[in-house]
Amino acid sequence: MSFNNKTIIITGATRGIGKAIALKLAAEGANIVIAAKSVDENPKLGGTIFTAAAEIEAAGGKALPIQCDIRFEDQIENVVNKTIETFGGIDILINNASAISLSTTEQTEPKRFDLMYDINVRGTFLMCRACIPHLKKAANPHILTLSPPIGLEPKWFAKHLAYTISKYNMSMIAFGLAAELKNDGVAANALWPKTTIATAAVQNLLGGEKLINMSRTVDIVADTAYIILSKPARECTGNFFIDEDVLAAEGITDLEKYAVVPGAKLYPDLFI
Repeated sequence: MSFNNKTIIITGATRGIGKAIALKLAAEGANIVIAAKSVDENPKLGGTIFTAAAEIEAAGGKALPIQCDIRFEDQIENVVNKTIETFGGIDILINNASAISLSTTEQTEPKRFDLMYDINVRGTFLMCRACIPHLKKAANPHILTLSPPIGLEPKWFAKHLAYTISKYNMSMIAFGLAAELKNDGVAANALWPKTTIATAAVQNLLGGEKLINMSRTVDIVADTAYIILSKPARECTGNFFIDEDVLAAEGITDLEKYAVVPGAKLYPDLFI
């Protein structure tokens, strides 16, 4: 499949995995809609919708930066309306935006719980809802959600219940939409990395430089997403993909180039 002139909405595409996927698809001539909150530079995070847009256009794509907090449906509708006005349709939605707090139930403040649910669950659901009418008109429409395979191992609930159930909800949205939209030819899949990925969340919240050095670069997720989104939507839906497995199915087993520190021991991601 060619991504030339395909229109792709990516939530949280100012940095990290979202931006990496955007740049990968932009290099193929895609139109990238950057739906994210950052319009002012934060030194700890880096990047705004405008700096991301400049990189996307330098990579060969067209960029449409739109400030959007997916907790608010009017901002979601604004993204969809401006996308249609600018590019005429929507071919792919990538649900990348997410909030994380690895806290026990007692330590999870109501506002933190609400933030994770409003972004991870409600925001993902409403983004899908707003895009579906337009995806149904596309030639090879995909919804790709960055969320894990659903497993009922107690260890994934014991230390961070609120975060776990919010991410599993994202996966259930992907799984449910695959069934709901199957006859419409709209694919819905989830994607998750096998090892930690070097992102701002890992650097600032989870493990700092030590964990970064045990991680892979965002490029592995971008390359995996490219493969998934290239597949026929009617034949590739309802999957909980793991990046290594997708690459292995394509004959790509030497993943050393993705290591932040070549040869270093890699740290498994959550839910794996």
